[in-house]
Amino acid sequence: MSTTDKADKKNKKLRVIFMGTPEFALAGLRELIAAPDFEIVGVFTQSDKPVGRQQKLTPPPVKELAVKNGLTVFQPLKIKTAIETIRDLRPDLIVVIAYGKIIPPEILDIPTYGCVNVHASLLPKYRGASCLNAPILNGDKETGVTIMKMDAGLDTGPILRQAKIQLNGRETLADVHDKLSALGAEILLPTLRDFVSGKIKPEPQDDSLASYVKILKKEDGRIDWTKPAAEIERMIRAYNPWPGTYSEIDENDDGILKIITVEHDALLINKQTAGTLFLSDKKLMIQCGQDALAILKLQLSGKKIMTAAEFINGNSDLIGKILK
Repeated sequence: MSTTDKADKKNKKLRVIFMGTPEFALAGLRELIAAPDFEIVGVFTQSDKPVGRQQKLTPPPVKELAVKNGLTVFQPLKIKTAIETIRDLRPDLIVVIAYGKIIPPEILDIPTYGCVNVHASLLPKYRGASCLNAPILNGDKETGVTIMKMDAGLDTGPILRQAKIQLNGRETLADVHDKLSALGAEILLPTLRDFVSGKIKPEPQDDSLASYVKILKKEDGRIDWTKPAAEIERMIRAYNPWPGTYSEIDENDDGILKIITVEHDALLINKQTAGTLFLSDKKLMIQCGQDALAILKLQLSGKKIMTAAEFINGNSDLIGKILK
């Protein structure tokens, strides 16, 4: 190979397809856009969806950022229908961050260096969709991100690099989301460069240590008040804003009460039936199976989010009700 050919190869930009959809993927996409040695030849994201009460058709965050930066956007309903399109783009690498669709083997094999995924857990722990919620829900002391080379399994590919953050037991879902999005973006480009240059040897995951987390559904947010207060408090931090945490006040369709935030520390009160709304030292309380929680913000069906004081002033008739 001539000196000129070596220089051309060294200076050649890597052709990258980016696949991602929600806000979590934006930090990584921004890093790739700004990188002088990567050329984004296409961005794949999910379809525009109706949002809000007026159901206004809204593009996903990744599409908005891509369009703003003049990138070509593809939104196939089924990723398998885009195989030939992806081949025509001649990618050296596909980078996937929270795309929301399974990438079939026919696509994984197209790029020169394969497909690389940024996953928001310390794999093999928490393979699957709700990996941001799980460490909060389970009271973990740490979590992190894994960059892996994708294979046909669900988050089973060999690991290229991991990075951790410590958890203090008070983080909300928003806290973990923002920290891991930024952390994944921080290590993304160095990892890609080291992988492509052969400096990283992909390490197989230990399947014996694997755990899986499912896609969350609305019904997962229903609170079982017979559980201990500490467990319910973690659930409220882990599940807001989606799928939200809620109970029924009565059997009517409009009898849903969403619990938005509570005080972190449970109170040693065990005098009421589990699920009972009551007042203690002017605080709005809810009795749990063990101890009680002070509610800070909540929302009745069809109403705006309100503070506990606002709820007490306008809904005194609901004090003493048992949530189900």
